[in-house]
Amino acid sequence: MSNKINNIIEELKSLTLLEAADLVKQIEETFGVDASVTAGSGMVMMQSDSSDSIKEEVEEKTEFDVILEEVPAPKKITILKVVRSLTSLGLKEAKELVESAPRPIKESTSKEDAEKIREQLEEVGAKVSIK
Repeated sequence: MSNKINNIIEELKSLTLLEAADLVKQIEETFGVDASVTAGSGMVMMQSDSSDSIKEEVEEKTEFDVILEEVPAPKKITILKVVRSLTSLGLKEAKELVESAPRPIKESTSKEDAEKIREQLEEVGAKVSIK
């Protein structure tokens, strides 16, 4: 073997198990190979890019949380009114929610509803995020 290969082998011997696992992941990602060993086979298989290969389906998120991030002090009362109308909370509960921002206003709602809620709150001066 060449000197270069011997040096690489010596470096590999000094790796911890965690480092070796990370190295394998990096090699798989960089070169597009599968390093898993099947019964009786020590070969590394190249992944094909053909249409026959199994493709991962990316699930589209369908439920969103609307989070009240920030409430400017001068606009607190108008924001409180909007929060009450959106959540059907009493005055005390809505006030606690607004004063303890960042807090979720609505959880597990559709994208359209989340956008509408965000628009309503931003119109009165609140900072809102959707996650």
